[in-house]
Amino acid sequence: MPVNLPPLPAIRAFEAASRHLSFTKAGEELGMTQAAVSYQIKLLEDRLGFLLFTRKTRKIELTEHGALLAAKVIDSFASLRTAFEDISKRSAGHLVVSSNTTFAVNWLSNRLVHFQMQNPDIAVRIVPYGPNADPEFNEADIVVSACKAPPKGWYSHELVQADFTPMLSPILLETVDEITAPADLLKLPIVDPQDTWWTDWFTVAGLPDVDLSHLPNSRMGSQALEANRAIAGQGVAILTPYFCKTALETGQLVQPFELTCRAEDESWYLSYPPTHRNSRKVRLFRDWVHAELQRDGMPVLSPTAMVA
Repeated sequence: MPVNLPPLPAIRAFEAASRHLSFTKAGEELGMTQAAVSYQIKLLEDRLGFLLFTRKTRKIELTEHGALLAAKVIDSFASLRTAFEDISKRSAGHLVVSSNTTFAVNWLSNRLVHFQMQNPDIAVRIVPYGPNADPEFNEADIVVSACKAPPKGWYSHELVQADFTPMLSPILLETVDEITAPADLLKLPIVDPQDTWWTDWFTVAGLPDVDLSHLPNSRMGSQALEANRAIAGQGVAILTPYFCKTALETGQLVQPFELTCRAEDESWYLSYPPTHRNSRKVRLFRDWVHAELQRDGMPVLSPTAMVA
């Protein structure tokens, strides 16, 4: 039958005292008093039934049995230190970000090279999640979520509020005589007509009775996918202007009306567990995201707060 190990505090005290050949120095390393180290060694000797050290004036020496045991214990602790050091270095150099598809495709993919140039020692792995999936809250170092609340006790920071307005490609725009009023959009195919943002936007635009229920039902569930359909000329999509900034600037998309609405309870959030709040890689990525948003002229939203 396997022999039960002595208490770990006693083994740690013995390992340190064996290396230093000093109870005092062992205590300094372990944050213990000399008397506490001596007590732990005495417990271990009582457990084993033989002396580990010969106590002499102002010094200690390992006994024959103590020297044999020390060689194996010191080697075992060295292996443990190496294992923890290796895994700590590996963890410190790998950042896993679970991200909403829209943020990953329309924001991170275009900018991540800048973060990596600034922090070449950190390898970033982006794990996008789709409309029917949940963020990898349990596996990721950082989560960027949309409309999915982080777990209680996590630190969360609001990044981008959910503004929305219709957009379409210039190619599709040329298929109609003109679009001068919101009702003119109804002459064109609508991407994801069951999206509640459509009803909200038309209501604010003065058309509260617009009914899109008869249109073919499609639900992409991701602005990145909806924007691609709009760019391809497949219909008018209702999108967040900030995430379509490049497509608007390059003329791939056109925003026919200045009217932009806001979903008050919907935003993109960056969050992480409290165990990561002092992590260098998490702090660097979080601060980089904030700096990028500010460079774009985005307002600074709610400060980091723990989710109740």
